[in-house]
Amino acid sequence: MRRKICIFDILQGYNKDHKFFMVHHIDTARFTEMMKELPVIDVRSPDEYGRGHVSGSVSLPLFDNDERKVVGTAYKKSGRDNAILKGLDIAGKKLSGFVNFANSNIRERRLLMHCWRGGMRSESMAWLLSLAGHEVFILKGGYKAYRRYIRKSWEEPCRLIVLSGKTGTGKTDILRILKEQGYQVLDIEYHARHKGSAFGALGEEPQPTNEQFENNLAEEWIGFDRSKHVWIEDESQAIGHVRLPDMLFEQIRNSLVISVEMPKEIRIGRLVQDYSRFAESILISSVNKIERRLGGQNARAAVEAMKNNDFKTAAGIILDYYDKTYGYGLARRDPEKVFSLTSGTPDPAQNTKLILDLCKMKNII
Repeated sequence: MRRKICIFDILQGYNKDHKFFMVHHIDTARFTEMMKELPVIDVRSPDEYGRGHVSGSVSLPLFDNDERKVVGTAYKKSGRDNAILKGLDIAGKKLSGFVNFANSNIRERRLLMHCWRGGMRSESMAWLLSLAGHEVFILKGGYKAYRRYIRKSWEEPCRLIVLSGKTGTGKTDILRILKEQGYQVLDIEYHARHKGSAFGALGEEPQPTNEQFENNLAEEWIGFDRSKHVWIEDESQAIGHVRLPDMLFEQIRNSLVISVEMPKEIRIGRLVQDYSRFAESILISSVNKIERRLGGQNARAAVEAMKNNDFKTAAGIILDYYDKTYGYGLARRDPEKVFSLTSGTPDPAQNTKLILDLCKMKNII
């Protein structure tokens, strides 16, 4: 005769379908591989999630920001047992909501989950969702372990080709075309939400936190085929208010470079096309950010030109500064690793072809 399921069975690991709870504990390598197929649930507080999270993960906090503080205070004052009871009092009212969310949004009933250290929060939520019939994979060590894994990943060598060139040569468009053609591309400016200059925030979404920037970059970096080249734009380490990881920046500085040379007039035309659509006040504010480096007289002349809708003159003045900065950076590289290409067209498709032809001729790819 089939026996009834009692509370002891549930605590031992049965669910309503008479199956063992489907909870697994996996390391970061398997976690990042499974991210390609399964949704990721982050049960940390909204504040923790906002500072940085696994790219593409969904926030389903066991406690909100204030509740987390209450439980933490209980732990410090009265110990672990009291904190657990306080947490149960808070979370108990929300259990059905967690299950409804999972049932409505995770159709295949398989998911990845983590908290900060892979402790009570993820274990508790995994128990609940597995009881509701979901198969849950918990990240060992939690988000803290994921961040260690991310930082370690930048040490892994990659066959980079660095696309360089003065401001206005259309490097971003060239990288986009390379990606469309099937080449591996790490688009730093896309992830930074910034083009890297004083004007770099114009037309972009707000920048992520530095932690989130690293996470988003790493999602692509970890997935690259190391037997093939990866194209990347030449960047300063600071891009707006985010910074490239030290080890990635070092690899960029020591890799092969394709430097696109283009007449200044062509580059001015591109900059006018890209930036003249923005409000005068925003453009002037951007000039003011680099007034000291431009020189007071040049900054005033550029602002005056903008006020007169003479964007060509303004762009020419500003390019003089950025061209010097570019020349300084290129001079610090190993000349044997720099391959220059001169182009007389602003067409990114034609320039992409010229670059690939050069790489093939030099046996770079």
